[in-house]
Amino acid sequence: MGREHYTVLLQPSGQKLHPRSGESILDSALRAGVNLPHSCKSGNCGSCLARLVEGEVNYPFGPPMGLNDEDLGNRGVLLCQAQAVGDVVVEARLISRAGQAQVKRLPCRVQEMTVLCHDVMRLVLRLPAVEPLEFLPGQYVDLMLSEGRRRSFSIASSPSKPTLLELHVRRVPEGEFTGQVFEQFQPGAVLRLQGPFGNFTLQDSSRPWLMVAGGTGLAPIKSMLDWAVEQAEPRPIRLYWGVRRREDLYALDTLERYAREFDDFAWTPVLSEAQGDTDWPGQTGMVHQAVIRTLQDLWSYDVYVAGPPALVNAARKELPEAGANPASIFFDSFDYAPDTLKAIADGD
Repeated sequence: MGREHYTVLLQPSGQKLHPRSGESILDSALRAGVNLPHSCKSGNCGSCLARLVEGEVNYPFGPPMGLNDEDLGNRGVLLCQAQAVGDVVVEARLISRAGQAQVKRLPCRVQEMTVLCHDVMRLVLRLPAVEPLEFLPGQYVDLMLSEGRRRSFSIASSPSKPTLLELHVRRVPEGEFTGQVFEQFQPGAVLRLQGPFGNFTLQDSSRPWLMVAGGTGLAPIKSMLDWAVEQAEPRPIRLYWGVRRREDLYALDTLERYAREFDDFAWTPVLSEAQGDTDWPGQTGMVHQAVIRTLQDLWSYDVYVAGPPALVNAARKELPEAGANPASIFFDSFDYAPDTLKAIADGD
């Protein structure tokens, strides 16, 4: 690990960061407990867009897809990919809201491991009883790896259990960490985590909820719904869950439980690769398009979208075109870590 040598000044807050060698500005902020807006952490969604006031940055993995010509003309930078070249000044807002929990770095132990389906593992992490992790439904934690690397996973459990965190880990091709989870991990393994992070959280409104999940994007939605069950939430809730094939529907028991425990809950599974499943009676194609086909009065909902960048970007564009209120769409974009993306590309 290189020594800290450059200074990143955040305006207007005046917060100073000291990135390490090879560390993005966002990662240096998270390491310091400074929560900047972000989502996918791979340069695709544009959530971490900021303005470079002074200095220069470098993109070691190439120009991010989330930067367009207008952004570049306005000195826009994506903090999840940008590395400081010397001292820089960046205009970026901090996330600070009432009730936001303190970011902590904690040891944890793998208490339970359950294979949910062929490529999803449920991990339950036990934190020290004297150091619980307070978080909001929908937030995530980073698991800390060697050489300053980290992997982000949404918390799938309710905040009412701050010493037991449930994660849904999907095995990815060329994924070093997820490969270890499936092949080497055993209950009792010790990890370190940092969090909570993220602003994908429930809004203070009385509107019904429309929840759109792709794959393990169900995890933060599950945290929200587990919390809502405990609060005896009475509002209408509609969930659409998109996966590739029927075998990927790994949480049927949980969704059936919600149908029993909520007064007004309905969920719709959507298969994007249903061609070989001639007996599938349900919706097919992209999950957000199933929403558009089957749900009326989108304007009345608070919409929560979690999943791959392609889903999130398409939903943010097409749901408003179908009548949803753009100001009431909240999202969490999942993607592979940059070093995993590089490993996948090198494998090709």
